[in-house]
Amino acid sequence: MRVFSHDERRVGGLTVRRRRLTAAGVQPVGPVQHVCAWCSVYGAVAPSTGERVLLERPSLNADMFQIFLNAVAQAFPDRLNILLLDTRGAPTAQRLPWPANVRCLGWPPSCPQLNPIERVWRELTEALAWWQCPALAAHLISVGDLLQAYAASTLQPLTGATSLVEALHALSS
Repeated sequence: MRVFSHDERRVGGLTVRRRRLTAAGVQPVGPVQHVCAWCSVYGAVAPSTGERVLLERPSLNADMFQIFLNAVAQAFPDRLNILLLDTRGAPTAQRLPWPANVRCLGWPPSCPQLNPIERVWRELTEALAWWQCPALAAHLISVGDLLQAYAASTLQPLTGATSLVEALHALSS
């Protein structure tokens, strides 16, 4: 059995601005892009091992979530995969046929600080700070490249809170 922390995130054409070093009293200057085009990133990370499925899609809806569920089922076909997910939006659509080796365990959407994958989204946002892309298609490719660069050895310490990992080991034994 594998337990994954799941969440989705919108990334897009609005420049993420961060602080820059300047002289006292001088406002930082940086080019800003305001494009109303977005893509969605679906993610599932196993906090105990760092195994992951990260998938960029053009939108956030039940059909795209179904593609993500199928990707999780195909990536780890040998065991039961449990997704810890918040109980709102696309994951709760009634018409979703869940793959045989994927189950969900929900928690309230009002507790994002408890979800380990939120730390991955914070890292992704930092990587995209001050970054601009001329078209959404190019943005999707670049975000996909960033996501594929995450290795299990990077994700495990990022998402593996000690108390959660101990609880997952107790659950699986």
